[in-house]
Amino acid sequence: MNAIRAEHITKTVVDSTGSIDILRDVSLSVELGGSLAILGASGSGKSTLLGILAGLESPSSGAVYWFDERIDALSEDARAQRRNGILGFVFQSFQLLGHLNALENVMLPLELSGAAHARQRAEELLEQVGMTGRLHHFPKTLSGGEQQRVALARAFVSQPRLIFADEPTGSLDAANGEKISNLLFELQARHRTTIVLVTHAPELAERCQQVLRLAAGATV
Repeated sequence: MNAIRAEHITKTVVDSTGSIDILRDVSLSVELGGSLAILGASGSGKSTLLGILAGLESPSSGAVYWFDERIDALSEDARAQRRNGILGFVFQSFQLLGHLNALENVMLPLELSGAAHARQRAEELLEQVGMTGRLHHFPKTLSGGEQQRVALARAFVSQPRLIFADEPTGSLDAANGEKISNLLFELQARHRTTIVLVTHAPELAERCQQVLRLAAGATV
């Protein structure tokens, strides 16, 4: 079984100048526990494709499947229900809540879903990313690398089957980027998670089992 499969995805938007094809006939599949990097220049459609694969937006045509269930045809509310507990996200800008400390940020997905032992599980994930000594620090007191470690812990704490990452090392210097990349794939191996990521960094893409290159919305 594939963890995710997309067939003939297109995305067209209309503005004052006419219609624009953002994605053109993109197909892909990622096996359970596998990893896929989406590479391409700015404006090539990478983030749009990631959003469609994650069920955050709908394609103009084509189909997206999670674990052989078609999800693009579901309503927005139904897609949100499917994402709960199945998907985790890692963003370039971290997207931590500033009024919560590191531990509270990681606990939040578990608390929202009513999961048991939220504090214990959050502490375990923060230990795995080397943040045990920073549990009660707020995002503004953490470095960029530390914030992304917390974001990784938050993404994996619900034990999702799929992780979507949008430029996970894009805001970091080379040294911190390498550390986050190492942690990402260590967590993937430990939790047997399937990863789909968007990146400009060839060295990060090379660590994935598959690489899909986009140019002007089409695969190359």
